[in-house]
Amino acid sequence: MILYPAMDLIGGRIVRLRQGRFDEVTFYESTPSQALDRFAAAGAEWAHVVDLDGARAGAPAQHNLLTSLTRASSLKLQVAGGVRSADHVATLLDAGAARVVIGSLAVRDAEATSALLQRFGPERITLSLDVRLTGDIPMVATHGWQEDSGLTLWDVAARFPEARHLLLTDIGRDGMLQGPNHALLAKAVTRLPHLAVQASGGLTSLEDLAKLTTAGAILGRAMWEGRLDLAEALDAVR
Repeated sequence: MILYPAMDLIGGRIVRLRQGRFDEVTFYESTPSQALDRFAAAGAEWAHVVDLDGARAGAPAQHNLLTSLTRASSLKLQVAGGVRSADHVATLLDAGAARVVIGSLAVRDAEATSALLQRFGPERITLSLDVRLTGDIPMVATHGWQEDSGLTLWDVAARFPEARHLLLTDIGRDGMLQGPNHALLAKAVTRLPHLAVQASGGLTSLEDLAKLTTAGAILGRAMWEGRLDLAEALDAVR
């Protein structure tokens, strides 16, 4: 399993949003470069970086910062936030990102997303789907979790047989420190065998990690609040 220590950025500062709400934000003291140095020192090989300014604007907004981070760090960066076009993907890859995350576009425009997968290759693109459970049906949400697409996780994933990476977030678990939705994640691994699933939302303990069957996991709030040590977590998944 690949563990992705994560940081969300607003105006060049590391933050945490509660349930994706920009009016419920926590700022952290570390600079992004200091955080990446700590991730590397702990033994990480990847990091997940979210440009929240870009997510809000609908286009990558912290390009200069991301470029400086990729050039200064030994880590491979998976970068998300506002990616809507081939130019956006090319700009981030040129800046040094190892993978670029495509979110809302995969729901709104399957043809354009397939074109990105073909142009840049499925190893350079991570599809990101945020789901909210209706009963036991994972419905995909868009626009900062505010809108229901009317599509299930399975509907959207079926559009992209050529894809190789999927970041799957259970909105109800994100940032809540309640543990991942293991049932949903296990079902995704079984039903989507062509995808390397990254678990996102709720990861809190080494026990949570031990239960995961996914190819990867995003480590966010629990790490930032000292509940889960990154080095210990990395040792647990090796």
